[in-house]
Amino acid sequence: MSFDLHQAMTKHIQQFEALFNYATIGMVVTDKDGMILNFNSYAETQFGYTKNEVVGKSVEILMPVKFHHSHTHLRENFYDHPRPRKMGEGRDLHAQRKDGSEFPVEISLSNYLFEGELFVIAFIIDITVRKKSEAIVLEQRNELERVAVEIKKLNAELEHKVDYRTRMLRETLTELEKSKKELNEALEKEKELNELKSRFVTTASHEFRTPLSTILSSSFLLEKYNEMNEPAKRARHIERIKSAVADMKSILEDFLSLGKLEEGIVKVNLQECSAGEVFGEIDAVVADLKLMQKHGQQLNFTYNGNGILYFDKHLFRHIVANLVQNAIKFSPENGTILINAEISGTGLLLTVKDNGIGISEEDQGHLFERFFRAKNALNIQGTGLGLHIVMKYLELMNGSIALKSALNEGSAFTVFIPKNN
Repeated sequence: MSFDLHQAMTKHIQQFEALFNYATIGMVVTDKDGMILNFNSYAETQFGYTKNEVVGKSVEILMPVKFHHSHTHLRENFYDHPRPRKMGEGRDLHAQRKDGSEFPVEISLSNYLFEGELFVIAFIIDITVRKKSEAIVLEQRNELERVAVEIKKLNAELEHKVDYRTRMLRETLTELEKSKKELNEALEKEKELNELKSRFVTTASHEFRTPLSTILSSSFLLEKYNEMNEPAKRARHIERIKSAVADMKSILEDFLSLGKLEEGIVKVNLQECSAGEVFGEIDAVVADLKLMQKHGQQLNFTYNGNGILYFDKHLFRHIVANLVQNAIKFSPENGTILINAEISGTGLLLTVKDNGIGISEEDQGHLFERFFRAKNALNIQGTGLGLHIVMKYLELMNGSIALKSALNEGSAFTVFIPKNN
């Protein structure tokens, strides 16, 4: 293997190791016998073990002794029928630290095959804070119910008393109802947050599995082809590794963009741009994405108009890239993707039209929601965040997006950004 190839290989392996070791969630990799093969830094912090102390030992070392027997049976059953899922749905799960102390956890499982062997990745979240919050909320709710019962009893006893006391009692009941409403709203928000966290973990584990498997298999084959002196095959697998890393980077960027949008820290930077500069930005993005084209696909970019537009170049490039990438991904080989930009007196109209799988009327109503995937696209890689982020970026520039689509007839997304922004 040449020095440059070795450097590229080393770089990609380092990137994968960094993703594993610096993740802000505990990650444990086991084999088909439940033996621990890898243990990231965050898991070391959670459990108090070093990686060297647990590698080669049964995964049951990380849980209370009373659960060892039952977990062994459940583990064997999962390995017989592996699929990404959450552990212990409807039940409370606990893990055990090196010092013997227990703590509540939420665990999601994923699996992959390498050289014909099954490996399992466990994603572990310490939910001690959430459990304490739930206990506080439950205590408050019980106290609220107790107070409500007592007040109703008091109200029955004081019906014969003066209007003043009746009025005061009614005011107290009103405040209690208000507190109950606020408590219910807080519980709903907590439920929504928990569902979002679960969907994030499930989506991340599923979407990372394919590129990780590609990197592992290509790394193994690179060693074989190096021994056989087949540079063409080595180059092909290096490109596969690069593509897989790019996919993982894209997924991480979607998650980071969503986090920044949710926290309200994305700021729009409007700049004055001529029509030529706007068309140039689109053309540059389209040129970069031609490397993603399927066999025989054509990207046709046309444009018309002149004038000045005020918009954020960074956000705009992300919008164009997402729409064109989707058109490439959901269109067949030998298809044509039309990209048309027009600047008029009102602003910019950008249309990206493909002849791909299309979107059903039912799914169109949910297309811009977080983590939503159309039913006919579930077997195609994606996080379900791209169009949601596009819509949010357009809102920051006072723009909008519209869709025309039908199943098996393609889709046309039209973006509008006003001229006087």
